[in-house]
Amino acid sequence: MAALARWAAEQPEEIALNSVRGLADRSGANANTVVRLSQALGFSGYEACRNAFQDALRRGGDLYGPRAGALSGHDAASVLEAIHESGHRNLDSAFTEKNCAAIEAAAALMLNARQVHVFGVRSCYAIADYLGYVARMAFDNIAPRASAPGDIRDRIALAGPADVVLSISFRHYSVETIAAHELALRQGARTIAITDTTDSPLAHGADVVLMPQMHGPQPLPSMLGSFAMAEAIVAAMIVQSDGALSHITRFEQGLHEAGAYR
Repeated sequence: MAALARWAAEQPEEIALNSVRGLADRSGANANTVVRLSQALGFSGYEACRNAFQDALRRGGDLYGPRAGALSGHDAASVLEAIHESGHRNLDSAFTEKNCAAIEAAAALMLNARQVHVFGVRSCYAIADYLGYVARMAFDNIAPRASAPGDIRDRIALAGPADVVLSISFRHYSVETIAAHELALRQGARTIAITDTTDSPLAHGADVVLMPQMHGPQPLPSMLGSFAMAEAIVAAMIVQSDGALSHITRFEQGLHEAGAYR
């Protein structure tokens, strides 16, 4: 166990990236020794230990480079196994009792808003775009996506207490999204944050905070839990709405008539 500890201390990313079997194979130890080392470090088992190492890797100063570098030298099978296993954990964490309550609270705020603005840039743009697109199928109060320079500030400058601003960002936090959140607070709008920690700039002052886990060996933290939460918010809105079905049916019919599908 001491030999394994010395080996792991020189390459701690190996714990973040490997299963028990994978770490045993790469270090030359046996699986029982891997588990015992995790417990000796104060964790309940290897999964808790690996989660902590993944969090440490994710919170590193230069985020993307070290994560990509940590993949070097690993075979594809072990990386895919790590992505698969961490993906399951990320999905499970998205639907804890606390997160489910936050999802329902976010859905209620959005349903009752005069207008809902959804913002995310760079890696978070796809989540914001998807959430907004699907929600617009069912509801008239979802604002079009921001696309032109200055759109975010222009739109929130007109927002007020009857509106909702949903912002999505993770470490490293995008300055545009932080600015959108802070401007929404100054305008008195209700705010929803999808972010990674309670210390996130988006969590400060937010009415509802959703925090998906983002474990995995990918160069960028996994967005799987975030997409699941985006889908869940829209589903919860539909469940709480009497008119969503007719809106979705009309939207789909319009696309068919416009020749959008084959």
